[in-house]
Amino acid sequence: MTQAALINNDEQIVRPVANFSPSLWGDSFHSFSVDNQVAEKYGQEIETLKEETKSMLAAACERSLAEKLNLIDTVERLGLAYHFEKQIDDRLDQIYKEDPNFEGHEYINDLYTCALQFRMLRQHGYNISPKIFSRFQDANGKFKESLSLSKDAKGLLSLYEASHVRTHGEDILEEAFAFATAHLESATPHLKSPLSKQVMHALEQSLHKSIPRVETRYFISIYEEEELKNDVLLRFAKLDYNLLQMLHKQELSQVSRWWKDLDFVTTLPYARDRAVECYFWTMGVYAEPQYSQARVMLAKTIAMISIVDDTFDAYGIVKELEVYTDAIQRWDISQIDRLPDYMKISFKALIDLYEDYEKELSTDGRSYVVHYAKERMKEIVRNYFVEAKWFIEGYMPPVSEYLNNALATSTYYLLTTTSYLGMKSAARDDFEWLDTNPKILEANVTLCRVVDDIATYEVEKGRGQIATGIECYMRDYGVSTEVAMEKFQEMAEIAWKDVNEGFLRPTPVSTEILTRILNLARIIDVTYKHNQDGYTHPEKVLKPHIIALLVDSIKI
Repeated sequence: MTQAALINNDEQIVRPVANFSPSLWGDSFHSFSVDNQVAEKYGQEIETLKEETKSMLAAACERSLAEKLNLIDTVERLGLAYHFEKQIDDRLDQIYKEDPNFEGHEYINDLYTCALQFRMLRQHGYNISPKIFSRFQDANGKFKESLSLSKDAKGLLSLYEASHVRTHGEDILEEAFAFATAHLESATPHLKSPLSKQVMHALEQSLHKSIPRVETRYFISIYEEEELKNDVLLRFAKLDYNLLQMLHKQELSQVSRWWKDLDFVTTLPYARDRAVECYFWTMGVYAEPQYSQARVMLAKTIAMISIVDDTFDAYGIVKELEVYTDAIQRWDISQIDRLPDYMKISFKALIDLYEDYEKELSTDGRSYVVHYAKERMKEIVRNYFVEAKWFIEGYMPPVSEYLNNALATSTYYLLTTTSYLGMKSAARDDFEWLDTNPKILEANVTLCRVVDDIATYEVEKGRGQIATGIECYMRDYGVSTEVAMEKFQEMAEIAWKDVNEGFLRPTPVSTEILTRILNLARIIDVTYKHNQDGYTHPEKVLKPHIIALLVDSIKI
């Protein structure tokens, strides 16, 4: 809410005005057609390079541990892993089974390989012990100063990246994070490129918490500068990136045309016009070609929930919002006549959208999954209404009551469920599991909520919002803004550990299902960098990523 909406005696409604900035993109993504000749040429060469890479991965079982790990890490960071999931899983399984407790002496004092092995196995769900790093500590449990950067910059960078997969109670990794960060920061000016670039980039954005497609784009440019680069992998990565980008541009133009046809920019000018940012968000959840349908569905849902959010937050008054909430709970187009004219527009669009999903998914016999997404939509709307009432009535809840309601309004219950709609592998059991709000989902939702609250606090305070998480916490505990912000930051760190823990085997659902939750957490880390709300204000935060991923192709 921007300010309390008032109704004076003659029923003249004074509405809040949010004044969101217009879209950065205009019509620039509305039409895109693939150059079929170029696409075919790329596709043919990719097939050849894919076979060469497959042979490399097959031959890797005869190589040293360091060579195996480096090859897999490079393939993953270049964005090519989706072509070789089985081979990569087999190689890592072999590495783990050969030495599950890291007792091998081959690389006992090689910090770089040690940390790389730890990070990669953890990221693939192996619950391995961080005790591997105790050999790099002194008698007091401190990392040896002899590791300092002049000697082993790559090793410390590898340790820094490994520290981000930590879970609860792993003090050695907390120590590793602090030690590596301090040494990397002090030594960056003395390093040569491309290592200095990599260190600066990692300190700004760790690999584990970043959006994979964003990192791929970055890593291709860095890898090109490496002396020991593999030219086959580099060319494969560039061609694959550009070919996949063509698919992404096609999807975005589809979403952009759908959005333009709805004409919300004209009919609902109070709402944010962020269709391109919504699509970018879905590329963070999954960028691979097999998730094309899933991306388009998720992008449309994010754009739609953004309109609903702004209706509650930046325009509606309580009497209207009560009817709107009730109509959405009943989920019946005949409810439309109860609504004011401006609400009819978004209500009809919402009902139509989910009908489209049911039709689209019925061809695979999966229309039943739409029910789960609908229920999450109803849930978020109920919680938006509670929030709107609090604001308009000037009620400031205890922080526990605030969080109880605000977890749903973070949108992450809705977006996680929706992310599975277009995934052919997501079955009823996966949706049922998600419906129980498992710990990894709760962690993700909490992460989204508290990071968003930190980033939007000043803006909401400026609008006269008192029922914000930070304000509620300050009042309940009698602390300063800084202390409340620190507490919320701490909650985010706990949530990240829960997400990391939820990835470790044995898991109740497949890694493919869990990866969407991890990727949704990563999007928060990138979008709210330095406490900025990159969705509402994409100019600084998301614009460069969108240009790199959806405008500029890589020079071949």
